[in-house]
Amino acid sequence: MIYLDNNATTALDPVVADVISETLRLGPANPSSQHALGRAAQLCIDESMETIESCLETKLDQPGGPRFLFTSGGTESNNLAIRGIGDANSAIILSRIEHPSVMEVAQHLAAAGREVRYLDVDSNGVAKVDELEGLIESCTTKCGLVSLMTANNETGVLQPIEQAATICRSFDVPLHVDATQSIGKVPVSLEKIGASAVTITAHKFHGPTGIGGLWLEGGVALRPLLFGGGQQLQTRPGTEPVAMIVGMAAALKLAIDQREKNALHMTKLRNQLENSLIDTIDDLVIHGREVARLPSTSCISFPGADRQSMLMSLDFAGVACSSGSACSSGSSPPSHVLTAMGMPTRLLQSALRFGTSKFSTSDDISDASDLISNCCNRLRSKNNVENSSF
Repeated sequence: MIYLDNNATTALDPVVADVISETLRLGPANPSSQHALGRAAQLCIDESMETIESCLETKLDQPGGPRFLFTSGGTESNNLAIRGIGDANSAIILSRIEHPSVMEVAQHLAAAGREVRYLDVDSNGVAKVDELEGLIESCTTKCGLVSLMTANNETGVLQPIEQAATICRSFDVPLHVDATQSIGKVPVSLEKIGASAVTITAHKFHGPTGIGGLWLEGGVALRPLLFGGGQQLQTRPGTEPVAMIVGMAAALKLAIDQREKNALHMTKLRNQLENSLIDTIDDLVIHGREVARLPSTSCISFPGADRQSMLMSLDFAGVACSSGSACSSGSSPPSHVLTAMGMPTRLLQSALRFGTSKFSTSDDISDASDLISNCCNRLRSKNNVENSSF
């Protein structure tokens, strides 16, 4: 299988797998226990926290300063932020291209009576942050939170986070940033972003699935979703998964240390894929190509080829990709991201997402390009024959 679905999840780095295995072999690990094994487990977490602190350029050892909560991943971190930051009756603003774990929790809150406003995007998928100030002022209740991702998970398009942060600070409104797609691909400094909360998850940068985090700026209060334990200052209770935390820290360090090299590699392969498909397929559309994108991501529409049919054909041919967010790609509705960008039906119904990684190779891309071209042209020919029979 040629794996080009790295926006959904990445392969676990063998180095990280070894680190996790070694940690598991240390024995029972409950950091809350007061005996020697418990203290050893807590030491593993403390050392991992130091690595995270260094990699993300933040200070986590100052009383009243920033803190980092370990969670089960990006979905939990986003839910924690959207539900837990700001007054429970205040308004929420989010862009129309946020991940389902942001969009759907906001929709749930809206159904319960909370005010939710949406920030539009342009045809390239860039949030219209120039409209954010007016949107904040137009809320009928005080705005309690703005949420904007660093880079879109479907198109890879980078978002104007620092501009949004400046506007939010001028109104004293917390800004939550979903940075799950950015780590290891573009520079991310938590101190420089200017956000109040930032979501990350390990399986997007070759770490283990099931572990992530929510960084909180000093002074940001957070209402917990879970109860029943004193861990993490009672904000996110539950026994910490020590081996997973150690694995995330190891993967994060590799991602940061190798970022420039890997970004160049992924960009080269992304461009190879896109240029090859342009040469062999007529009328395809690469979304967001005119603006800054992640080095790894291509969102491409193949007019005349149904996305679900093409996805299945590529699966049988040995190419793994997706038709949108992995959290919603099993459903039939077209991408809410491309819809927000104003794409016509023919592009909505034919869009697929491809994502390279540091483990992808030029041979992979060459073979995948041939398979994608063959699948697309075959489906188009079939559709042309069927349409001509009517």
